Amino acid sequence: MRYLMQQKLFALGDDFFIKDENGRDLFFVDGKVFSFGDKLSFQDMERNELAFIKQRVFAWRPTYHIYRDGAVVATVRKKLLTFLRCKFFIDVAGAGQIVADGSILDHEYTLRRGGRTIAGVSKEWFTIRDTYGVDIADGEDDLLLLAAVIVIDMVCHKPRHNSN
Repeated sequence: MRYLMQQKLFALGDDFFIKDENGRDLFFVDGKVFSFGDKLSFQDMERNELAFIKQRVFAWRPTYHIYRDGAVVATVRKKLLTFLRCKFFIDVAGAGQIVADGSILDHEYTLRRGGRTIAGVSKEWFTIRDTYGVDIADGEDDLLLLAAVIVIDMVCHKPRHNSN
């Protein structure tokens, strides 16, 4: 399925709207302001929380946990030493590891499990706010992969996050 992810233009936190390929709003991601470390609530359009993203503050490398119903379902970690690329490891409870790899300069990412591409991400360059096209293979956990893409954006493309 194809999604369009847009960062909210005027927001205190990292807020995103996620639409389907026809432009219908599907999800809202509410970045919590004034928190120690990044915290985001992944919600449906009725504001029911579907997942929660929380940064592990004291870690050697940028590390985030994705929660559902209070339990960690995935951990997203950035590879420490990369040159002009971002590489992330997404450890999914009971489903193995997903590797996200992409070029910082091109703003292009591919998510793979066992060498098989399960999602592709492309950032639109000439927009005032961050906008991504996310194409997820059938049968994959769309919500989990969208949450992982948000983590990648926060770590690789936000100046305030680059100190991690």
